[in-house]
Amino acid sequence: MSEIALTPLRGGPLVTATVGIAVLTAMTVLDSTIANVALSTIAGNLGVAVSQGTWVITFFGVANAVAIPLTGWLARRLGEVRLYFAASALFVLSSFLCGISSSLGMLIFFRLVQGVSAGPILPLSQSLLLACYPPEKRGLALSLWAMVVVLAPILGPILGGWICDNYHWGWIFFVNVPVGALGLLLLRAPLHGRETPTGKAPIDVVGLVLLVVGIGCLQLMLDEGKDNDWFASGYIVTLGVAAVVGIAFFIAWELTEKHPVVNLSLFRHRNFTVGTICISLGFLLYFASVVLLPLMLQARLSYTAMWAGFSLAPVGVFPLIISPILGKQARRLDMRLMACLSFLVFAGCFFWRAGSTPGMDFFSVALPQLILGIGVALFFMPLTTIILSGLPNSDLAAASSLSNCVRVLAGSIGSSLVTTMWERREALHHARLTEGINDYNPVWDTALRALEQLGMTGSQARAWIANEITRQGFILSFDELFWLGGVLFVLLSGLVWLARRG
Repeated sequence: MSEIALTPLRGGPLVTATVGIAVLTAMTVLDSTIANVALSTIAGNLGVAVSQGTWVITFFGVANAVAIPLTGWLARRLGEVRLYFAASALFVLSSFLCGISSSLGMLIFFRLVQGVSAGPILPLSQSLLLACYPPEKRGLALSLWAMVVVLAPILGPILGGWICDNYHWGWIFFVNVPVGALGLLLLRAPLHGRETPTGKAPIDVVGLVLLVVGIGCLQLMLDEGKDNDWFASGYIVTLGVAAVVGIAFFIAWELTEKHPVVNLSLFRHRNFTVGTICISLGFLLYFASVVLLPLMLQARLSYTAMWAGFSLAPVGVFPLIISPILGKQARRLDMRLMACLSFLVFAGCFFWRAGSTPGMDFFSVALPQLILGIGVALFFMPLTTIILSGLPNSDLAAASSLSNCVRVLAGSIGSSLVTTMWERREALHHARLTEGINDYNPVWDTALRALEQLGMTGSQARAWIANEITRQGFILSFDELFWLGGVLFVLLSGLVWLARRG
C-alpha cells in the first residue's frame, strides 16, 4: 500500500468489502484441499493411473508457491486492486476450464494457471482488508481473515467428498464460478477509486528466473519425494540440488539488486522475522496434523473421506466465537501472549492426541479437535499482527506475500515429512512387534487357537494378526509424531517472546 493512507470504509461499503474479500479468500483456500479427496475419481474418469492424477495437486502447488512471493512486485507494477481483480477473474475462468477438461494434460495446464492466479489473492486479501478498516479496528479485520483461512481448508475434503459421491468431479471446480463471480460483484463498488500507486520499476529477470527454479524445484521435490523414495532417487536428488542452488543464488542476488522481485530486506525487521518463523513453524506442525489425522482415519480406522472431514470440522467452532472478540480487544492485548497461549493449547492437544488407540470412537477423535480450535483462534491473527507491526503501508503487500510464501512452503514441508515419517516409523514398530512371533511362542499359539475357535482358518488367523500388527504399528507411529509436535509447540511458545510488543 502507499504511504498515502486511504480513507477507511464505513457502514454498508465496509460490510460489502469484508464479505466480498472473505468470499474470494474462502474460494481460493478451499481449492487447495477440495481436490485432494477426488484424485482417484478424476484419474479413473480420465483413464490414467492415480499416481499420474497426483500431478493435479503438484502443479497447482508449484505454481502457487512461485506466484505468492511475486505479489509485492506485481502490486507495485499494476496496483493492488487491479491485480486482485485480475487474479480473481483468472482464477474463476481457470476453474471453469479445469471442470470441462477432457484429458489429464488439459487439466494439469489449467491447474497450473489456477495456481498462478491463486498466488496473489491470499496476501492481497489481507492488505486490502486492512486498508478498508480504521487502525483501531484492524485487529478485528485480521481475526475475520484468519477465521476464513482456518475454516475453508477444513470444509474442502467434506465438500469434495460429497460432490464426488453425488455429482461429476468437474463440479469441484465449477463451484468456484458462482462463488468467485459473487465476490467480484460485491467488491466492484467498495474498492472503486481505492487503487494504490504504481511504478515502472525494472524487471528483475535474473531474480525471477532464480525464484522459479529454486521455489519450483523445492515444491516439486516435496510433492514427488515420497513416491520416489526420496534421496534414493536421482530425480529427487537433482531437484534437491537445483532447489538449494537456486534459492541460495536467489537470496544472494536479491540482497544486492536495486529493484528486487522479492523484498528480502523485510527480514531486517525483528518482528517480521520472529513472526514469520513462528507462524511458519506453527503452520508446518498444524498442517501436518491436518494431513495425518484424516489419512490415519481413512487408512486404518475405515472412515470415509467425508467422515474424516467431519472429524476435523470441530476445530472451527471456537474460532467462530473467539475471533470477533479477539479482534475487538486487539489493541489492549499483548499479541505475544496470545500467540504463546495458542502454542500451549496446540501442545496440550497434540499430547492428548498422542494417546490415541485403535479402538477410539468418533467422539475421541473430534473432542481434541474442538479444543484445538482455541489454539487456532489465537494463532493466525496475533502472529499476523506481529509480522506487520511497525512496517510502513508501502511494505504491507510485500510483507504479506513473503510471509505467506514461507508459510505455504512450510506447510508443504510438513505434509511431506509427516507422511514419510509415519510410514517409516510404522515399519520400525512392525518389526519390533513381530520379533517374538514364532511357532514356539505359547502366546502366539494361544492367539491362533482363539481365533480358530471363532471360525477362522489357520491362514485367516495369521492374516488377521498380521493386519492388526500393521494397524498397531501405524497407531504407535501416529502417537509418536503428535508427541514430537507437542514438544516443538512448547519450544515455539518461548520463541515468540523474542518479538517486540507491537
